[in-house]
Amino acid sequence: MSGSNEKLLIDVGSTYFKVSTAESIEQHFRDFNKDVLDDLMNKCGQTIQRFGKEDVHICSSANGGLSALIIGITQSFSLKYATNIAFNSGINIIDTILYQNIEEYSVPSDLIDVVIIVGGIDTRVNIFSDSLFNYLGRLNCSNIVYVGSEQDKSAIKDKIEGVVLLPNIIDNRLHIVEEHLKEYLTNLYQQDIEGKEDIKHLYDITANQIFSTPYIVNKALPFITSKLSVVNPFILLDIGGATTDIHYSKDLVVDDNIVTENEYDRLVFKKLGVYKSKQSLIFAAKNNEFVYELLTHLKVTENIFEEQGEKATRILMQLAIFLVLCKISHYRQAYINLKLLAVNSIVITGGITKVLTIGEIEDIIAFFYKKILSSEHNPAAIMDSNYDIWTLGAIGETVCQ
Repeated sequence: MSGSNEKLLIDVGSTYFKVSTAESIEQHFRDFNKDVLDDLMNKCGQTIQRFGKEDVHICSSANGGLSALIIGITQSFSLKYATNIAFNSGINIIDTILYQNIEEYSVPSDLIDVVIIVGGIDTRVNIFSDSLFNYLGRLNCSNIVYVGSEQDKSAIKDKIEGVVLLPNIIDNRLHIVEEHLKEYLTNLYQQDIEGKEDIKHLYDITANQIFSTPYIVNKALPFITSKLSVVNPFILLDIGGATTDIHYSKDLVVDDNIVTENEYDRLVFKKLGVYKSKQSLIFAAKNNEFVYELLTHLKVTENIFEEQGEKATRILMQLAIFLVLCKISHYRQAYINLKLLAVNSIVITGGITKVLTIGEIEDIIAFFYKKILSSEHNPAAIMDSNYDIWTLGAIGETVCQ
């Protein structure tokens, strides 16, 4: 067995897994014909067997995240607050519904992992009516959680079977109260990870909770300068096979009225991965009016979308960077609008660092700033090619346990 202070860190992604000891980091392309544990033991069994279960710490992004639908009373408070908490818990929001217009919304056909209902401060009563319950009756969803006015809890419980009732996320001063919903959603995310048959088997080698990778990476951000030459303020892009995650300082958010203790937040874009969600990435690219100009800049045509191989993967990686920057800019924001002209460093981590060169990444960043922001501003691109951020976050989490 290893020394008592040494930890073994394992990250299971949708395409690769990484194994880190005090001496080195190994990365292996997954064999999808094998169970994850079998694949791990086949490639890293000698290393894993050196450690006791209590010293093995695992995180995973292989599930790609959960989907949420949020129903709220107001855009400026209930929907905005619930959206903020959901995104920062690693949840993918498929839609938000303003309650007074609920009868005008179509019902999603896909299974929704969690529906969040929110609205009103605790002194308000009889906020929701049959229009809500009728809509919910037509939804295909796994979980429903209510985080609105305390006065309506009993009515909600009577009308919605299996609903989870949590404290209101809006206090009487219209400030956000995030810990209860955030804990619930984070646990739901963990349960989804652990519910995957492949992931379940990993408890054969660890006695610790399996965390989501975005959570672990976010834990590292306050300490990132100990590993990388990062100049604040910065954003971090973690681009892998199933998702693209963005981590950012709260100071960069434009027009944010949310009062929270978190210094850093994150967004998880479920449909901007390069392998598992390749087709949705291509769909997003085809619907971006600047992408064809970018393809010309990269000296390729749209035929690249039909091609396989290393060149096509490199182009898709570059497109993922461009599309995610668009999503956090004023051009086509998905949820937040960041002060991108104030950003001094853009840190790149994840599987993308094994595919693209620093020059290819800098080229995309420069194109984005010039074309979308009409600016010559040029943040430094920093490659976390040794996964220092992941190991820093994982070590920090083991220390906290």
